[in-house]
Amino acid sequence: MAVGIESLVHLSRVQTSRLQKLEQAGEPPVLKHWTRNTPVRAKEICGGGSLYWIVKGAIRARQRVTAIEKGASGKTGKRCAFVLDSVLVRTEFKPMRAMQGWRYLNEDAAPKDLMQRSENGGDLPADMAQELRDLGLL
Repeated sequence: MAVGIESLVHLSRVQTSRLQKLEQAGEPPVLKHWTRNTPVRAKEICGGGSLYWIVKGAIRARQRVTAIEKGASGKTGKRCAFVLDSVLVRTEFKPMRAMQGWRYLNEDAAPKDLMQRSENGGDLPADMAQELRDLGLL
């Protein structure tokens, strides 16, 4: 779940800010999502799996998991980091209630990636399309 995140634009800004802070600190700019527990199916996840982001009660995007690292994250003491690809892939809107723990989505249950907008003039304006997506209407 993307706790405290208002939209995918907000998530993207937060991630960009984290990468910039890492660079400024002289550390590798790598996105990591920390959690307490290591997933049982870690090998499967690293073999092409994604972390699906739940924002405002629905899955809205995913990011490919490139690695899973075990260890502490400093002051929080969490033990597992999902190393994420920097590309945030928008998905179909899929309502999902708040939860704790892991949920493994089989390919047929996972929301499909949204296609990139074509550049022809018949498309909706980008802001309108995004608003309709956020409402689950597109």
